[in-house]
Amino acid sequence: MNKIKIKVRSLIAKFAKLIDHFSAGQITPNFVTYFGLVGFLLVGYLIIVNQNILAAIFLIIFGLFDTLDGELARLQKSDSTKGMLLDASTDRLKEIILLAALAFQIVSRYHQHQPIDALVVVLALGTSILISYVKAKGEAILASQDKNISHQKLNRIFGGGLMSYEFRTVIVIVALFFNLIIPALVVIIVLGTYTYLFRFFKIMKYLSSE
Repeated sequence: MNKIKIKVRSLIAKFAKLIDHFSAGQITPNFVTYFGLVGFLLVGYLIIVNQNILAAIFLIIFGLFDTLDGELARLQKSDSTKGMLLDASTDRLKEIILLAALAFQIVSRYHQHQPIDALVVVLALGTSILISYVKAKGEAILASQDKNISHQKLNRIFGGGLMSYEFRTVIVIVALFFNLIIPALVVIIVLGTYTYLFRFFKIMKYLSSE
């Protein structure tokens, strides 16, 4: 998975250079972030109207925007805490859009839907938010203790686990292509719970050693 991420980042970095060159730096990382969020609204709509294959294709495209804005920020030397907050906040909004659309499809597609299906969606969303929350909280605590620590080091310390945001998005893409929505959400719940616990205890151990 890491080799794939490195390869994708390399390709996106080259694409970012092209965008920056031809736009003369007028396309900013924040613009890319907002545009990606609008793209997820389109993906959500496609899921609601049961166009899962098309939704998966657009999800791949707009999912790459999460890497593109970071590469542009590095290229334009415009990394900032505001940009990090915007990126993290829109990522959570994107997950809410995706899972809300999947919940709508589950309820509307099946005439005899079971309450457990709705519970699965809620648990998947809750697990995803927990994963991100525990990382953000750990970063905030450590940053308040060490003003000189870099964002990159914080990300390395408090990342990890099987169910990163990127991998959760990949699972949704696979679910849309093969119409395996409920099984995919169960995978997110199980592996997401493991990831949350992994990060939680990793953070607790690190903070205890400080």
